[in-house]
Amino acid sequence: MSPVNLDLVSDALADEPRYRVDQIWQWAARGASCFAEMTNIPARTRALLAEQVPFSSLEAEHEARSRDGTLKVLFRTHDGHPVEAVLMRYRDGRRSVCLSSQSGCPLTCTFCATGQMRFRRNLSAWEILDQALHFRRLEPIDHVVFMGMGEPMLNLDAVLAAARRLPDLGVTHRRTTVSTVGWLPGLRRFVDEVAEPIRLALSLHAPTDALRSELMPVNDRYPLEEVLAECRRYVQLRRRKVFVEYVLLAGVNDSREHARTLAALLDPHAFKVNLIPYNPTGRYDGSDRATIARFKEILDAARVPATVRLTRGRDIAAACGQLAAAA
Repeated sequence: MSPVNLDLVSDALADEPRYRVDQIWQWAARGASCFAEMTNIPARTRALLAEQVPFSSLEAEHEARSRDGTLKVLFRTHDGHPVEAVLMRYRDGRRSVCLSSQSGCPLTCTFCATGQMRFRRNLSAWEILDQALHFRRLEPIDHVVFMGMGEPMLNLDAVLAAARRLPDLGVTHRRTTVSTVGWLPGLRRFVDEVAEPIRLALSLHAPTDALRSELMPVNDRYPLEEVLAECRRYVQLRRRKVFVEYVLLAGVNDSREHARTLAALLDPHAFKVNLIPYNPTGRYDGSDRATIARFKEILDAARVPATVRLTRGRDIAAACGQLAAAA
């Protein structure tokens, strides 16, 4: 499959020195686009790899480019499943990649396009890494968010295995964020087991259990208080705030009362809110700018840190909640 799948490379190079495998990974992590570029690897070894090991576990099937510089790529796995990932370019020089952890998502959040497509399967660590490596071959990257297709906490082992290799690509742990809708078993493991300073984000989107269960069925199984308690435990252990993602839906979760309830729910010392203008997927309308500004003012008055996220890639359906590859 992929050259970053070191088990497969090791099998192909069973008669080679062990350090060859490390050399190949170093080339891949620096953005090499083929085995032929790995000039400190013997020619016969490169030829062997080219014959026996496809260079990527994913096939790039389609690219879409936004007016704002965002690039979305539709990949196919070796068994034909669709996966989308996004490169976001910012004026300050940041290059952030949004990675998928599953093909589709089984949790069916009502405002998310991915939740409306059929769930296929978890991705392997190498399939996750190959999304990042695809963009690394185009240009340096420095931030990664696990906010693409899928619920990362349902595929935590592969997500963490991929995240732990990202520093070799130029993305430090402090610039890596794993998002969750509140899948509690995985979240507990994340809090208990992850020693690296990887950031945590919670997709919240409603300040009450009743409303959140309407928008996000997972809340019936793992209600707000249990999820927020686990987030607070993360803050206590890691001394890092949790990002709260809150997409604003017109007439649904964007009233003054919603803002006040959210402010009362969140400890300003533990959480930072990212207010997300809704990227339409067919079911809801997004809140207008005045409503978003009013919502933020209420959080500001309560001293809950809040920012309005800059939307990237909306014109190519690459923005938050819009990833929904065709079958």
